[in-house]
Amino acid sequence: MEQSRPLRQRAEQAVNTVPVWSVDPRTGEQIEQVTVEATGADVDRAVRAAAGTRQSLADRARRAEFLRAVAAELESDGERIIAAADRESALGVPRLTGELARTAYQFRAFADVVDEGAYLDVIIDHADPQAKPVPRPDLRRWKTPLGVVAVFAASNFPLAFSVSGGDTASALAAGCPVVAKAHPDHPATSELTGAAIRRAAVASGLDEDVLVVVHGRQAGVDLVRHPEIAGVGFTGSVAGGRFLFDLAVSREQPIPFYGELGSLNPVVVTEAAASARAKEIGTGLAGSFTLGMGQFCTKPGLVLVPAGPAGDEVEAALAAAAGEAASGALLDPRMREAFLAGFAERAELAGVSVAVEAGADDGVDGVPLAVRPGYLRVAAADVGDGSALLEECFGPVTVIVRYEDAAEVERVLAAVGGNLTATLHAEADEPAARELLERLAGVAGRVLFGGWPTGVAVAAGMNHGGPYPSSTSTSTSVGATAIERWVRPVAFQNAPEALLPVELRDAGVAGLPRRVDGVLHI
Repeated sequence: MEQSRPLRQRAEQAVNTVPVWSVDPRTGEQIEQVTVEATGADVDRAVRAAAGTRQSLADRARRAEFLRAVAAELESDGERIIAAADRESALGVPRLTGELARTAYQFRAFADVVDEGAYLDVIIDHADPQAKPVPRPDLRRWKTPLGVVAVFAASNFPLAFSVSGGDTASALAAGCPVVAKAHPDHPATSELTGAAIRRAAVASGLDEDVLVVVHGRQAGVDLVRHPEIAGVGFTGSVAGGRFLFDLAVSREQPIPFYGELGSLNPVVVTEAAASARAKEIGTGLAGSFTLGMGQFCTKPGLVLVPAGPAGDEVEAALAAAAGEAASGALLDPRMREAFLAGFAERAELAGVSVAVEAGADDGVDGVPLAVRPGYLRVAAADVGDGSALLEECFGPVTVIVRYEDAAEVERVLAAVGGNLTATLHAEADEPAARELLERLAGVAGRVLFGGWPTGVAVAAGMNHGGPYPSSTSTSTSVGATAIERWVRPVAFQNAPEALLPVELRDAGVAGLPRRVDGVLHI
């Protein structure tokens, strides 16, 4: 027994030296070693350090100040952060400049949510001995932080959905410390954004370990299994998300897993819309599915277009615009290979034709790993249950499904599964428009009438989630109500008022919304 201890220590040390490299997705070349992968002991230390800061986050006013300080720190270090993110993602400085602005906005928006306090859902029911059918005790209910939250960074948004993303912002706003598992595609960016958040914590009088960053695939598994982790936020693939979801719910003490996974984001174009706006629809679709090289979770990946002349005009506009779309690098070489293989696999399916061919493009200066966009065409009758066409293909590709009648549209929609978005292009006065809009609400968490889904507003009314497999819950990961994932209700019964949180006392807190004896006070 005594002899085995040094062996375990040496093994731990060996694992601890696994390097984490920053890689240029344009060339596939290693840029620099950023850090090393976290061991199980490292993860344990990170989680316990974060858990020790819960009281540090308890004061709402200070928490709101901290969130605003995070936004300021990110902006202050914006030049370095954007440069690192571009080196690691190939998303381009203009796109990343906008993403940094969105990221800072998210933190400030959640600071406002914390100040307002409505998310606490304060309810006070005074004792009523005469209540029927039974007397009512004094009840004071509100929502309290879950505990330490594990956040998994996304590949396609190195700022707004990663270490400094909405999951982190909403969890911190709820009063939950965060241990963030950095995405392997952007370790340097993760370190920079994590450092900005930690600096903001210290500047606000909080413990810097309210956020801790770890690296490595096994670190993610260890995080989900750690007994101090109370909830998980994840944005990524169906396979990866489902694996971690199963871990979360199979623990001795199961925990909520809020995963945003894959989405096909179907679009339905009616005959009337195609006849009225063929060029607009075709050109808009090309811009949407190639935006960011097709690496948005809301990319329209399956588009139902009517058979016949009107649909032909939509496709003509689409083909022209898609043929002129710029080539570019994907987020990493692995995703590039998966995209090329996925397009080729789908192109070989029965009934599928290549309208504009996607493929490798070595003609882009300085980007030897570039790809060019393309799209596929198939008749609705050839889209069967379980077809690969009904699975997301990450990258700049979409599938046009030509349908003959409403029955074919319904059959395809019945097979697509759950989605983040669904879009209807129709005329408002069409008899079938209302029914189609309601039908699409059955397969998606956000339904658009016109326009394109690649764009998720950070707003109170936004819902970014949907039926499985697009997500593993009924909540949203974007917008003010995302904070609801990280709190749980607690009711105090007949507790002396002096022992209650100030928000639950009769005098309450000025301006805090609450419901008292059934009456809402704002």
